[in-house]
Amino acid sequence: MEKIRRRVNAFLSERGMYHGDISIPETCEVFLSEMDKGLAGKKSSLAMLPTYLEIERELPRDKPVIVMDAGGTNFRVATVTFTRAGVAKIGNFKVFPMPGIAAEVGKDEFFGTMAGYVKDIAGKSPNVGFCFSYPIEMFPSKDGRALYFSKEIKAPEAAGQMIGESMGQALNRLGLADPKHFVLLNDTVATLLAGRAETSGRRYDSFIGFILGTGTNTAYVEHNRHIKKARDLDPAKSQIINVESGGFGKAPRGKIDKAFDRASVSPGVNTFEKMISGAYIGPLCLVTALDAAKAGLFSPATAARIGGLALATTKDISNFLSCPEGGDSPLSLALAGAPEEDVTALYYLVDALVERAAKLTAINLSSVSLKSDKGHNPCRPICIVAEGTTFYRLKSLRPKVEYYLKQYLVDKKHVHYEIVTVESATLIGAAIAGLTN
Repeated sequence: MEKIRRRVNAFLSERGMYHGDISIPETCEVFLSEMDKGLAGKKSSLAMLPTYLEIERELPRDKPVIVMDAGGTNFRVATVTFTRAGVAKIGNFKVFPMPGIAAEVGKDEFFGTMAGYVKDIAGKSPNVGFCFSYPIEMFPSKDGRALYFSKEIKAPEAAGQMIGESMGQALNRLGLADPKHFVLLNDTVATLLAGRAETSGRRYDSFIGFILGTGTNTAYVEHNRHIKKARDLDPAKSQIINVESGGFGKAPRGKIDKAFDRASVSPGVNTFEKMISGAYIGPLCLVTALDAAKAGLFSPATAARIGGLALATTKDISNFLSCPEGGDSPLSLALAGAPEEDVTALYYLVDALVERAAKLTAINLSSVSLKSDKGHNPCRPICIVAEGTTFYRLKSLRPKVEYYLKQYLVDKKHVHYEIVTVESATLIGAAIAGLTN
């Protein structure tokens, strides 16, 4: 088995895809440099977007807030109230389809439809926390401008509009004249804020929001004095920064990564995301296996079977790692009856790419933790609120991430962290934003 493992690792190393060749300290330094450039408004692969949202303010108790969550194909509305014990009570919860899913809509219909969804609970509170998980440009008023929409949402006229302002106008058209204070944020920022509601008496030094699902992103808290590209900030205060970490463009990529990126729908965009997130790990593992088959890593018969595979999702990869022999994943089925050495070689290959994704994820989280300059006291660690099916469900990914975090962030940098899961994180985070900003 050791001979097979060495052959697989040598193949990956020759292609620039081997996790053992990645230096965590060196890559963290590059990541941190890109963060600094992004905060200064210089050319950087990390957008480092100011949100103008603070986390220091006291969370009001027994005060309802309206929350809206627009993301993917669903639009969720609810009210949230935090009890005196700090427990979030979610009420009036409903789910609707996002406008622009079935057919293209104009800006008035886009905002009018969403206003109609919230009409019945509009009188519950003057404050609205709106988690808008599409690209937005934030402003000091806490409102945001929609930049563009994904292919699923067809509402080109709504792009460029101020979201909170447009929602207020739509509510007025429905006869609801009471003014609303809208606070805009995306899902990663909402995930960070949700950590404030899950302390369970624990004192955290700071918070990080991290999503690793279909895509990936990170948010953290930064001192205003370090945000050189934003004007008129109080240097004594801090705010949440939306890193847009999936765009990190200076991770060590291999030959297969670069070919995979060139063949993607958006070459050169979010290259880091294409190395670690759920939309890409499965296909990346497959193209790597196809290359390995051509390179003679498997027997001719097994190589031909692998060559016949057209698709492998990240779920398929996870299922193969969970049950490589006799499982129902396309990889297991293709290798049914294959020599044990071939099944083992494919397992080592796929597991090594997951290991690389874990190492890169640890580099992301380590860099953001170090940039926050928090978590030095083990009694008050940084709270990393993590969301996403890839992080939690891809076989062995999370323990591998924590192995590298322990090895580098904790043991070498003496920065302490704790990963937590918050149920209904985006709704709770949006509520906290609406009540405290």
